[in-house]
Amino acid sequence: MASAFTHAIVGVALAQAAKPSWRSKWSFWCWIIFCSVLPDIDVIGFRFGIRYGDVWGHRGMTHSLLFAAITGIVISTFYLNSWYERSKLALLLFVVTASHGLLDALTNGGLGVAFFSPFNLKRYFFAWRPIWVSPLAASRFFSARGLAILWTEIQWIWLPALLTGALLYAVGRWQRGRTQENAKAGCASVARR
Repeated sequence: MASAFTHAIVGVALAQAAKPSWRSKWSFWCWIIFCSVLPDIDVIGFRFGIRYGDVWGHRGMTHSLLFAAITGIVISTFYLNSWYERSKLALLLFVVTASHGLLDALTNGGLGVAFFSPFNLKRYFFAWRPIWVSPLAASRFFSARGLAILWTEIQWIWLPALLTGALLYAVGRWQRGRTQENAKAGCASVARR
């Protein structure tokens, strides 16, 4: 798996596509970070005898696209009132939650990701896997090997995520500016009539 830090950074970068009114709320960012790391809740199963390769094992059901969709729908239902706004937020939360499995499929360890669980239990990796797998135990993460793993994440995920986040933010600002200009031009033409 990629580290929790990396999953959160990708979630925050993707959330730059959100509406400014959402981004201005502290609770929105809490939900984004929560969704970005939520799939790893499956590690709790190890304590209950659930094996890595089981449906509910690590990188199984909680890393699936179905789980990401359900997560987005459930959280957006409690967060917003308008159906239209909820659907937009659900889509964003789906993308953020699904990004977790996509990142894990870029790592060089584990059994792969069950993207289509429970309908198809096959686990997948991408052909290109530049990210070193992060240890599950925090004590192992904060070691020389953990720092080397973090360095691969910085190179292959953090920098592209920061660039993507900056681009999404800039495009959003540009679109809002254009919308405001069009609204002003429309008001001016109405006033001239």
